[in-house]
Amino acid sequence: EVQLVESGGGLVQPGGSLRLSCAASGFTFSRYDMNWVRQTPGMGLEWVSGINSGGSSTYYADFVKGRSTISRDNAKMTLYLQMHNLRTEDTAKYFCAARLTTSCPPAGYLYGMDYWGKGTLVTISS
Repeated sequence: EVQLVESGGGLVQPGGSLRLSCAASGFTFSRYDMNWVRQTPGMGLEWVSGINSGGSSTYYADFVKGRSTISRDNAKMTLYLQMHNLRTEDTAKYFCAARLTTSCPPAGYLYGMDYWGKGTLVTISS
């Protein structure tokens, strides 16, 4: 069974840091581009970051660029998002999502995902 399981969320003060992880199983992880997407009641779904199947190319939404680093370990079948200088507006449930790799980069797309995790909640509050 295909699974994407996010972890690492929690309560963090503004300006703090957090590392999210997404453990994959049940599919050929190394053949999928991976994405982080977040959901808030007000904004709905927002694409956050993407990384190609081999991990050589990374992409970021403007609101996290410079504050976040996406990475992956294909041997461990795990995706990561390291975040720092967190803001209250970063509060959201963060999902990882997989899309079979194509010639198009995983940059900014919410649609066409093959698999979704259930999300991990990040709360930024003092």
